[in-house]
Amino acid sequence: MTPTITVQRSNLIGAAYALAAVLCFSLNDVGIKFLSDSYALHQVVFIRALVGMAAFVAFVMPFAGGLALIRTRRPKMHLLRGLCVVSANTCLFLGLAAMPIADAVAVFFVSPLVITVFSVLFLRETVGNRRWAAIAVGFIGVLVIVKPGTAAFQLASLLPIAAAFLYAVMHILARKIGGTESAPTMAFYIQLTFIIASTIIGLGFGDGRFAGMGHPSLEFLFRAWVWPDPGDWPILIMLGISGMLGGLFISQAYRLSEAAFAAPFEYVAMPMAIMWGVTVFGTWPDATAWIGIALIVGSGLYLLWRESVKDATLATKAPTYRR
Repeated sequence: MTPTITVQRSNLIGAAYALAAVLCFSLNDVGIKFLSDSYALHQVVFIRALVGMAAFVAFVMPFAGGLALIRTRRPKMHLLRGLCVVSANTCLFLGLAAMPIADAVAVFFVSPLVITVFSVLFLRETVGNRRWAAIAVGFIGVLVIVKPGTAAFQLASLLPIAAAFLYAVMHILARKIGGTESAPTMAFYIQLTFIIASTIIGLGFGDGRFAGMGHPSLEFLFRAWVWPDPGDWPILIMLGISGMLGGLFISQAYRLSEAAFAAPFEYVAMPMAIMWGVTVFGTWPDATAWIGIALIVGSGLYLLWRESVKDATLATKAPTYRR
């Protein structure tokens, strides 16, 4: 088999993993939004992390080195990266509680643009004028959706933006430790951080004493813990398994495939978010939102194309490794 065919086959396999990861993450988004009217966010995250950790220990760890994968030379970096992921998830999910799912996902997709900016600031990489123009167009798209300075503006729309920035920081950290830490090791410590953080938050706010503020995001954050309804357990289990698999799949995608080839497949999440909004929540993006979505997705895809042409580094290509 020639090297060209081998690369093409590896790219196709990586793209398949990217699509599988997008499906997992999209299921997480719709599941979290569906439960946001009934449970506290930290309770949902706690159950999701427990299920994810159980699935990881039972089905992934035995084939990824067993207990040896827990050993690490970078515990502080894992902790910092885990806190970034926990904070990013919190911001994104609180945004989902108050916003149409398509709008929140579209704003979150500003993350590849933020990663590019951070690569310049922290990794001393070079970005040309065309890519700076694409970044500007993407941020204009965010402004179109968020509508600052108008009556339609809501503070909750800033939450997916905060999530995008936190995920960008996570990418920078992942690049720094990726040479010594495997994907399963990083996935294990992410799940562990979720369990610890949600437990601490639950002990502090789980009695619901700060609930009753009326805003969907604040209610989702401060609602009291309750025993889940039997009918919601399948959704909670789905969240745990899909969240864990999504993290592994996206790592595998970028391990097997050229980043510029795999990255555009993550934008399949956008039409999926629109589909969930229409079929599950009965919402459809308005004309203004469509313009913002087009600007954000278009600028992100252009940025990825430019980087594939210039053979840029991985950190400026990969969009949204999540959860």
